[in-house]
Amino acid sequence: MTDLSVEDAAEETTEETEARELSIVSETTAAPRPFSLSMSVASTPEPTSSAVVKGRIKVADEVVEKVAALATLEVAGVADLGEDPAEAIGALRERTGARRGPQGVSAHVQDRTVAVDVTIVAEYGHAVMDVANEVKTNVARTVSRMLGMRVVEVNVTVDDVRLPGETRQEGPAGTEEGALPE
Repeated sequence: MTDLSVEDAAEETTEETEARELSIVSETTAAPRPFSLSMSVASTPEPTSSAVVKGRIKVADEVVEKVAALATLEVAGVADLGEDPAEAIGALRERTGARRGPQGVSAHVQDRTVAVDVTIVAEYGHAVMDVANEVKTNVARTVSRMLGMRVVEVNVTVDDVRLPGETRQEGPAGTEEGALPE
């Protein structure tokens, strides 16, 4: 920096003053930093990708059955899940204490693929084939999305038709099927 006399200082314009102050500021900011900006203070190890971690994931058939049952009941025109054709096997499972999925749905999981059988009760007034096709589509989409499995088939059996508002299947004379008349 140069020394300025009083006369020179008076003649100095505002622009020259700002330029001189700017050069002083730039000289002080150019000082070396105690650390490099590209260097991190503490390095943390990268998280291991899930594709690298070893191990197996097994999804029980009952989990697939429950997801499929909920997906089935979401479809308009499905009054309820129907009677499972393999009800005798289900009763045996119940007696032996084995877990059991929802009635009217069975699933078979092999590796990362699944086959699902669904039995439904359609609601009267809806086109049965349209309802069954929508059940197939919704079950396949939901099981695939929620469980990450490839659905190879969804078989839909329409077991019965129910009037809207009817809660349970009724037998003759308005009694529930299997119940003794009073």
